[in-house]
Amino acid sequence: MTTLLPLEPEEAPDVVDGDVPRRIPATPDLTDRVFGLVARLSGVVVLAVMGFVGLFLLVQAWPALQDAGFSFLTTQQWEPSSGNFGIAAILFGTVAIGLLAIGIAVPFAVATALFISEYAPARFKRTFVSLVDLMAAVPSVVYGLWGAFLLQEYAIGLAQWLSTYLGWIPLFNMGDRDPRDPLGTLTDFKSSTFVAGIVVAMMVTPIASSIMREAFDQAPSGEREGAYALGATKWGMIRTVVLPYGRGAIIGGTMLGLGRALGETITVAMIISPIFEIHWHVLEKGGISVSSLIALRYGEASAFSLSALFAAGLALFVLTMAVNFGASTIVARSRSGAGSDV
Repeated sequence: MTTLLPLEPEEAPDVVDGDVPRRIPATPDLTDRVFGLVARLSGVVVLAVMGFVGLFLLVQAWPALQDAGFSFLTTQQWEPSSGNFGIAAILFGTVAIGLLAIGIAVPFAVATALFISEYAPARFKRTFVSLVDLMAAVPSVVYGLWGAFLLQEYAIGLAQWLSTYLGWIPLFNMGDRDPRDPLGTLTDFKSSTFVAGIVVAMMVTPIASSIMREAFDQAPSGEREGAYALGATKWGMIRTVVLPYGRGAIIGGTMLGLGRALGETITVAMIISPIFEIHWHVLEKGGISVSSLIALRYGEASAFSLSALFAAGLALFVLTMAVNFGASTIVARSRSGAGSDV
């Protein structure tokens, strides 16, 4: 049996006379201290601004909240002048539009990101990236005009088809209206939560797609080649390497898109007909969201009505913060590349 003995320090081949280990200073130099101070101040400023925004909304909304009490969360009507107002229907409409939009946007965003990252020809990839980024920069009023005057006419047919063949699902049921009735008017399908959700989905898709694409592009090439070496197909490599690596980005892009959808204002205001009642039938005409309510009622609001609008804005602020904090927690636990050995 042969016994291997460790080399003595003087016998080590990589030790050169005169070389000494480099000392890393325990205390940071001036540049590190300045950078750390700036980073901390920036974080404190952001948190302070968010805190002041919430405090401002609370102060302005306090008269309305004090008058309405707990019924502010349970009342569906919105009549501040008579003291009968609440955000039950408004908050429901906001969440319905946001969830419908993100449900439509996420599959398109993932597919677009995978196409650009994995399938697009190299000479066209930069062009596709620029086009997606430009779509994210289009003003919301343009999407609103497009949805109100073009998409809405084509969405009526889709809404009628959903009501006819999927009406057994409560979400697509039209209540007492028979979608097969030839004498029925198609205007019942206009200005609905469904149409607003489609338009908002087109707005949030580029944002979510850009975030996902960045993560997919960073998937380790070694793991890609290893998957191919084991006989995986293109889709098999994407399913076992790219998608798990970009899981955190998929969640982050989805939540960022949801936050954008919850706060969308002008697009929803241009399409939807305001109705202050909770109804689960998204194909029916009418609905409302917090941001569109503020945009529609701000100009004619009295002092107390303005306080009620601030209360609705405070509710949206709390909801958005809850979504963002929840998203950050989920992303932190499933960060892109966490399951990969790079």
